[in-house]
Amino acid sequence: MRRQDRKVTDWAEILDIVRRCEVCHIAFHGEEFPYVVPLNFGFNLCGEQLNLYFHGAMEGKKIELLRRNPKVAFVMETAQGICGAEGNIACRCSMIYESVMGDGILSLLTEEEKLPALQCLLQHHYGEKAASLSFDPLVLQRTAVLQLAVRKFSAKRHLPHGSH
Repeated sequence: MRRQDRKVTDWAEILDIVRRCEVCHIAFHGEEFPYVVPLNFGFNLCGEQLNLYFHGAMEGKKIELLRRNPKVAFVMETAQGICGAEGNIACRCSMIYESVMGDGILSLLTEEEKLPALQCLLQHHYGEKAASLSFDPLVLQRTAVLQLAVRKFSAKRHLPHGSH
């Protein structure tokens, strides 16, 4: 990482960034060019292993590319606007953000593994209300649930002076 002053290494702070992100972009090995898709997600920790969960159709380009090569990259961020322009000089502007990025192995979950993963996804987006939501069994059968076992990652942030 070039900007070591922006690096986030504290595990609790990294998880806090993940909690505040709403979309995760997954980059697949495409045919000629990479294929990137934004997805809502959920996550959990199994010991030190961070797992990200996604859902979607049982067929389509991402499932096709996953079957060819399960090695993917990801990025999620909390873009919060622009700061700077000191002295009205555009080159001094900077984005305020926090981000987590990395790579790992993406896999399709079995029927038995789907429900806990989808509950992680709901928990991430709905919080306590997630416990009161139920799943339609017919829709579950037609839904692909993916798990990204994160292999390595890094996090960084750039916040206005005095915040954090």
